[in-house]
Amino acid sequence: MAAGELLHIESVFVASGSILGRSESHQCIQYTHNPSSSVPMDAEGQADGSTVVTCSGEEDKRQHCFSTWKNASGEVKLIQQGCWLDHPSCYRSECVELGEAPEVFFCCCDVSLCNIKFSHRPNVSEPPATPSSAPPKQPVEPLIFSMVPSLAVSGAVLLSFWMYRRHRRPYPPDPGLMPPSPVLGHRPVQLLEVKARGRFGCVWKAQLLSEQVAVKVFPIQERQSWQAEYEIYSLSGMRHENLLLFIGAEKRGCNAELELWLITAYHDKGSVCDYLKANVLSWSELCLIAQTMSRGLAYLHKDVPGHKPSIAHRDFKTKNILLKSDLTACIADFGLALRFEAGKFSAANHRY
Repeated sequence: MAAGELLHIESVFVASGSILGRSESHQCIQYTHNPSSSVPMDAEGQADGSTVVTCSGEEDKRQHCFSTWKNASGEVKLIQQGCWLDHPSCYRSECVELGEAPEVFFCCCDVSLCNIKFSHRPNVSEPPATPSSAPPKQPVEPLIFSMVPSLAVSGAVLLSFWMYRRHRRPYPPDPGLMPPSPVLGHRPVQLLEVKARGRFGCVWKAQLLSEQVAVKVFPIQERQSWQAEYEIYSLSGMRHENLLLFIGAEKRGCNAELELWLITAYHDKGSVCDYLKANVLSWSELCLIAQTMSRGLAYLHKDVPGHKPSIAHRDFKTKNILLKSDLTACIADFGLALRFEAGKFSAANHRY
């Protein structure tokens, strides 16, 4: 579709949807980058091969358009465009990325065909204005005496509020700073469906661009469990075909609403425990699962000097063993795991 036709369609839908912020038939530009081909962009910044699609979803949910792209040395490389599910951050007419310097740029908007154009406008705080002339000096002593009652009242209010919050706090104060968000930063991850709940949090099926992933969400009260599992996943030797593939970690929200995420590969067959409840294994399938499960456990226990320490899982059960599409096993859930290094004492810092 030519850029002129897309702009004409865009103007029609913007005019019809300007009152409600979205039209009755919500449409978006759809495009998916093919890494094996180099697709040029036209004069309007739109990639050749893009189409217009009509978004579908629940009647009471708003529909949005989105765009994702990379900026490599000043060259914009479009990754994907299409429809996006209802989210408050998308309630805008323009597709604008507000992050400072994301690895992958992402924007969404809720006007038909609003993702035909996309831009990056980071929120930069402006320096305070410098007055052109100094204000006239005020007498110091009257000013101080007039401020004392106000400061006393403000101090009493703040002290009362602090004591109230301390008394009401449902968990002890955070003893230390959070480690920096590793690997990912904030990529456009969309939570779709809760797949499991455990003692430390819940596991979601999620969408990361065109890829399905699993997101394990910890509340802030379980910060130590999140950090312990992340530290195990971050060891240099944890890449193995029979260990769950770790993608990254993030912190979402702030203060009491803060959530801690671990993002991993997603396997739709679920755990061995759940799979056995609905399926009968053949002898060859049983041997395959047992062999690959044992191979992953043996690799965990193996000490490779300079590469990987020996690791004890400490929660090894069928609930924590996932099955890939070919029924090979991979070990997951390292929240209680401990590593053992020569000459170092390893103390259990978690309770069962």
